[in-house]
Amino acid sequence: MEKFFELYETANVFLVEQFGDLGPLLVIGVLGLFLVLLTLPTLLKKQSDPLDKLRAAAQASTAAETAGDKKRLRRKNGKGDKLEKYSGFLEPQNEQEYSAVALKLLQAGYRSKDAVRTYHFLQFALGILFLCLGIVYAIYSSATGEPTTQALIMSVIIPGAAGYMMPKYWVTRRQAAREEEITNGFPDALDMMLVCVEAGQSLDQSIIRVSGEIRAGFPALADEFEIVSHEMKAGKDKQQVLRDMSERAGVADVASFVTVLIQSASFGTSIAEALRVYAGEMRDKRVMRAEEKANKLPTKMTLATMMLTVPPLLIILIGPSVYGIAQTLSEANF
Repeated sequence: MEKFFELYETANVFLVEQFGDLGPLLVIGVLGLFLVLLTLPTLLKKQSDPLDKLRAAAQASTAAETAGDKKRLRRKNGKGDKLEKYSGFLEPQNEQEYSAVALKLLQAGYRSKDAVRTYHFLQFALGILFLCLGIVYAIYSSATGEPTTQALIMSVIIPGAAGYMMPKYWVTRRQAAREEEITNGFPDALDMMLVCVEAGQSLDQSIIRVSGEIRAGFPALADEFEIVSHEMKAGKDKQQVLRDMSERAGVADVASFVTVLIQSASFGTSIAEALRVYAGEMRDKRVMRAEEKANKLPTKMTLATMMLTVPPLLIILIGPSVYGIAQTLSEANF
């Protein structure tokens, strides 16, 4: 280990003598760029598996029809997917990882088929962009001052990591905001659906009516109900449609609602009665969430109260005494 550190110090001194203070950083940058350039051709020109060729040959007719439909749609829209040829590099090859990312984007409101590809492309592009900006900043700071090697390396790595994590942070925030919107609007949607069902409309008609009425206040929930209505009109199985809605929403209240509707349809009970009971529970749960937030408020305000109230109070109470003691000591010294 000591020999390793001695070798490291010798190499570091040599690089600094040859290339200046940026010598180690330049070597690391060149090695990183060389590794990226060495890896990209392998990833982009990945050889196909013979077994995949056999499967593709067995499904040639279906694949050709699907590809023709996609090309016609692209020509109709006037644009194509420019990232499709890089799908092997941009999309996860593991099916479970791909499904997890696709579900996260779906719950954040991104429903396009190339959402996963675009998401990983943005991660890669922003990571490289911020990494280049970090290198520029490191060169500028080295030219105007004498920063340490560790500071230069961190000024390059931190922006690159921040650029790579920025899309993930954005999607997580969008997902949380959308789940909160669905949770807040779901009790009102259930009350409106109950009114529609008791007025004589079917469940499909009530879902269509609710999706149109709540769009102004809760567009995310209105989109989910609209998707459900379109899938039911297309002839998809109603239970599967409701399960898909629960998966897209990612909210526990919606999952419970779907379970109630499925059980009501399976056992032949009245949907209006099930909606009435569940809508009452949702109203009670909304009141409980409001009370929970109200009970947390004093605890959250404690620190702010101490920081904004205690120092002025101490100044008012102790300030005159401190001033009098200072005056007494100054008179005693004279």
